[in-house]
Amino acid sequence: MAFPLVYVVILLLNMFDFPSGILYNKGEMTRYFACSSEGFPQKDEIFKLYLSSALLEIRCFFQTEDEVTSREILSVFTSGGLAPTLEIINSTYTGIFHFNLTLFSDQVYWVINIPRENITKNTDITAIEEWLVRISLHLGLNIYATEGTLLDTMREPILQWKLGVKMKKSDINRLYPHVIDLKVTKCPCANDVALLGFILNTTYYGIYLGLSFSGFWDYDNTTWYNMTENIYSELEDLIQLSVVDMVLTNHFLVMLTSLGLFVSRDLRHPSASVLQFSRADFCGFERADYVKGKLWYSEKCFANKESFEDDYVTITFDRNKTLSEASACFYSSEPFLEWFPCIPQTSRGVKNIPSKVITFLIDIERGNGVYLLSNQVWLSVDGGNTFELIADLHGDSIKTSYHSFYTSDIAFVSQYGNVYLTKAGLKKYSKIGSITDNIFTLYYDHLGFVHKLTPNWFEADRSSSATGSSKAIFTKTSDMGFETALAPQYISLNEMIIFAYVPSNEPEATKHTKRFSNIHFGKMLHSRKTGIAYIKKVLQLKSRLGFLSSVIADIIEPFGVESLNESSCLSSSLYITMTGNYIYRLILLSPGVNAFFQNSDLQKTVMIPGYSSFLILKIVNTKNAFAIATMPERAPVNRIFPRDSWFLYNFGITTGRIWSIFSKKCSYWIQRNDDESLSLNSLRYSDLGKYYSFNVKIIPTMRDFLTLDVPLVTVLVGNLNSLDIRADGFFDNTNSYHLNISLCTKFLRAGSTSLAFIVWDASTECFVTTFMLIVKSSCSYLRLMHYIPSKLISLEDWTRGIHKDSQDFNLIKTLPINYRPPSTMGIAIPLTDNFYHADPSKPIPRNLFLKSKSTGKFKQCANASTREECNCTNDQKLSYAVAFSDCREKVPRFKFPVTQYPISLEISTRNGQIPVDLPYLVTVTEVNMRENWKLKQHTPATITKLQSHLKSYLKVPVYNPKGLNLSIRGSELFHFKISVVPGVTFCNLVEEFQIYVDEAPLPFPGHTLIAIAAAIMLGGLIFIVFMFKLHNIHPWDLCKTLLRRNKMNFSNTVVFQQAHR
Repeated sequence: MAFPLVYVVILLLNMFDFPSGILYNKGEMTRYFACSSEGFPQKDEIFKLYLSSALLEIRCFFQTEDEVTSREILSVFTSGGLAPTLEIINSTYTGIFHFNLTLFSDQVYWVINIPRENITKNTDITAIEEWLVRISLHLGLNIYATEGTLLDTMREPILQWKLGVKMKKSDINRLYPHVIDLKVTKCPCANDVALLGFILNTTYYGIYLGLSFSGFWDYDNTTWYNMTENIYSELEDLIQLSVVDMVLTNHFLVMLTSLGLFVSRDLRHPSASVLQFSRADFCGFERADYVKGKLWYSEKCFANKESFEDDYVTITFDRNKTLSEASACFYSSEPFLEWFPCIPQTSRGVKNIPSKVITFLIDIERGNGVYLLSNQVWLSVDGGNTFELIADLHGDSIKTSYHSFYTSDIAFVSQYGNVYLTKAGLKKYSKIGSITDNIFTLYYDHLGFVHKLTPNWFEADRSSSATGSSKAIFTKTSDMGFETALAPQYISLNEMIIFAYVPSNEPEATKHTKRFSNIHFGKMLHSRKTGIAYIKKVLQLKSRLGFLSSVIADIIEPFGVESLNESSCLSSSLYITMTGNYIYRLILLSPGVNAFFQNSDLQKTVMIPGYSSFLILKIVNTKNAFAIATMPERAPVNRIFPRDSWFLYNFGITTGRIWSIFSKKCSYWIQRNDDESLSLNSLRYSDLGKYYSFNVKIIPTMRDFLTLDVPLVTVLVGNLNSLDIRADGFFDNTNSYHLNISLCTKFLRAGSTSLAFIVWDASTECFVTTFMLIVKSSCSYLRLMHYIPSKLISLEDWTRGIHKDSQDFNLIKTLPINYRPPSTMGIAIPLTDNFYHADPSKPIPRNLFLKSKSTGKFKQCANASTREECNCTNDQKLSYAVAFSDCREKVPRFKFPVTQYPISLEISTRNGQIPVDLPYLVTVTEVNMRENWKLKQHTPATITKLQSHLKSYLKVPVYNPKGLNLSIRGSELFHFKISVVPGVTFCNLVEEFQIYVDEAPLPFPGHTLIAIAAAIMLGGLIFIVFMFKLHNIHPWDLCKTLLRRNKMNFSNTVVFQQAHR
C-alpha cells in the first residue's frame, strides 16, 4: 500500500524546476532547507549555525507546506540512499561533510554531528572568517541547495567580552525619544557580528550599544549594553556624552564620541572586567569638533594576517585647521596609540594645501574600486589616479554608503532618502527605492541581505529567497523614467538613437530633470504599447536646440507604431518645409481625405526611413504642425512623402507618460572553474616561481542581445609589480566567453594584490557581477614540509607503544620520565635544555653533575606541578617539534647501528604533496648538540659553488635534499631539525624528526677500556707461563708439595695436642 504514496511524492518532486549545476545568477534561488545548530530549525529563516567548543550538531529538514509532506519527502530521499551534503567554505578552505542516512521513527529532519577538530583545531581568540555553509542534495540532474553561515563563537574577539552593563527593554525604551541617529559597524571577518550605537540629543547622555552575532535579523536577539562607565574613567565630565561614530576593526573597537576618540583594549585578550578604553588626544579640538568628526575604515579581514599588512583608521574633522594644529585629518594603525596627520607638513616657501576635508575616498574593493562621494559619485579603478563620473545627483547629495563584500553591493543613500545601488567596479547604477524613516541606518549581513535598522525595530526581507541583495525593505520607485517626450531615430534595423526633449523655456535649474543621465546606462526602455530597447550608451549634447541628451539603444522588441485609428494624419501625404531656427512645418497634402492633425498627436514622432525624425511640438491647425528635427543635417526639406512611407511613434507625455525605464534583468550566468575554492572572494598564496591558474566562464542567457566582439570581463589588478599575470580570453561556439588566468610571483618580495574580475555589461540586478581574488606573495599556512618515515606506524600502535617488525623488534621506544639525551661528555652528563616525557612531580634522572643541574628547562610544563597540569594534547604527544618535547612520550626505535637511513621530505600544498628537490637546499642540525652522526648526499656539479657559498654564509653545511642518507654511530635519542635554505621560497620550511638508537655497545671509552684490560691480563698470563717454562718451574708440583706439607703439619699438631692432655 506504500507504493502509491511514494509514487505521488516522486511525481511532486519532479514537478519542481531546479537548476542543474551550480551557476551564479541562474534565476532566483529558493531556500529548500531549514537548518539549525541550536534546537529545532525554524521554517523560512536564513539558517545561522554556531560553532562552540562542543560537538556541532546540525538538524535540517526539507521545507514544504506542512510537516507530513516534509516527512514523506525525507523518507523518499533516504530510502533512495540520498542525504544532503554540507560544505563549509571560506576564502581559503572548503570542507565537505555528509548527513546521516539513518532515520529514527517519525524523524522529520536529517542530522549530522561534526567534532570541532574536524573543522578547525585552533582555539585562540582572534579575527576569524565566518564560514559560508552550503547544504545541497543531488537528485538526478536537479540540485536542491540552500546557503547559510557558521560562526565560531569561541574565537570571535568581541563576543568574549563583557561590554558593559546589560540593559533591560524598559531601559532601552526610555532612550527612543532622545535618539537622533544611528551608527552601525560590523566585524570585518564576520559580518553577522555587528554593533549598533544610539546617537543622542543634548537632553540625554551616555554610550549605548546593541550587539548582534546573528546579523540583526531579530530585534529581540540583540543584547544592549550601557557603556557609559567604560568611558567615565577617562573623563572628568560626562555631560552631553554620546556616540558620534564607531569602527570595529579586526582586533579593536574605535569609538568617536562627543567628548573625544576612544580606543578599546586588544579584543584578543579578554578579562573578567568590562571592556576598558583609552583616550586619543588631539590638541586644539573640542566637543564642537568631535560631534562633526567622522571615522573612515576600509574593511579588510586579517584572519591570515601577514607581517606587511596592517589595519588603518582615519578620523576627519569638518573644520579648517588653525596655525597651531597639524591637520584636520589624522590616521593610525594598530594598536591605534599614535595618530599622524594625513597631510604632511609643508616646507617653507611651498604653497599651503587646503586642510578642510570636503569629501573622502571610499575603498570598496580593497584596492581596486575607489569611490569619491558628494553630490556626485566618481569611480576610480586605478587606485585613485583617475576618476570617472558615475552619478550626478544635482540638488541631492550622498549622505552615506553601505556595502557587502559577499555580493559586491554598494548602496548609496542620499540626504532626501533616495537609495541607489551599484556593484563594485560597475560603471552603472540604479535607483532601487527610497526610505521615509527619519531615523534609520542600513546594514548588510554576511550573506549580503540588506537590513533597515531603526531605534525600536529592524526590517529585512523574509521571503523564500536564498540570495542577498533584497530590496523589499524600500519604498518601490523602480521606474527611472522622467517627465518629457522622447524622439526615436533609427540608425539601423536593430539600433536607434532616442532623444530627450527639453522645452526652450525650461528653467536652467530644472533642465537636468529632462535629460538622460548615467543612471539610464545599461537599462531597458519599455513602451506601454509594445517594444523594448536596451540603452547601451548615454550622450550629452551641447548647443542642440530642444535636445540636450540622447541614448543609443539596441532594439530588443520593435516598438509599435501608431495606427490610423489613433492618428488619422497617417492617411495623408506629408510635405516638410523649414521655417527657421531648426523648426520645421509639417503639412498634410491629401485633400478630401479624412486626415487631420489632432491634439493627441502632440509630442509624437514622425519617423521617415533614411531621414531625420521630427518631434511634433505644436498643432497649428488640422493640416499644419510645427516640429523639431532630431538630426537637422539629414532633415528632408521641401520634400513630399506619400502615405505609408512615414510613420508615427508615441513617446509623449500629453496623456501621461507611456514609456518607462527599468533595470535590465540579469542576462549572464557566471561560472568559476576553480577546484581549490567555492568562495566568491578567495585568498590564494603565490610562492616564488609557482604558477596558479583558474578559469572564468560568462554565459549569455538573452539571445535577443547583439553578440559583443569585446571581452565580457574586465580584470583590475591592484599591484601590477608583484605578479606576472597572463590572460587568455575567447568566445566559444555558444557565444560564451572564457577567460583563463595564470599568475606567478616575480620577485622574492612579500606583498599582496587584489584581482577583481568584473562582468562590465552585467546588470545591477545580477546577484554576482564580480569575483574577487586576493593573491599574497607570501607563505600559505597550508604549505608545510613533512618528514616521511621509512616505516609507518598506526595511531593505535603509538597509543599502545608496541609495533614489532618481522624480527620481533619493537619499533617504538617509551622514553623514561624527564629524559634527556646524552652529551659528548657521556651518558650520565646530559647538557641539553630539552626534557622529554616531562613530569615536574617526578625526580630528574642523570642530574648528579653540576653541568647537568644547570641545564634542562621545562617548556609546556613550566609552572606546572604534575604532568596533568602540562595540558599536553594528543597531537603534542606525537609531535616531533622541540617546542613540545615536554609532551613527547614515545619515539621511533632503531637497532644499532643506523646505516644509510634515507631522509625523505615532501611539501604539502593545496594541490597535494610534492617531493623536496632542487632548487631547495637544506641544513640539518641535531637540536641537542649530539655528534656521532653524518649525512651522505649526491651533489650535482651545478650547485657545488652555491653550496660552498651558502655554507660560508650560514656557517653550517648545506645539503641536497634528494637522496640524503643518515648514518648514526651513537646511542639513545637523536633529534634532528631540517630547514630549507632561504631565498627560494617565502616559507620558513622546517621539519624535525627523532630516532632512538637501542641495543648499542658500551659507549666510548668503556668498550676500549675493557678490551685493553682484557689484553693486559691475557698478556700477563702468557708472560708468567713463559717465565715458568724458562726457569723450569712447575707450578702444579709446587702446589702438590705444599698440600702434602700442610697435611703433615696438621697431623703433628693433633698428636701434640693429645699428648699434652
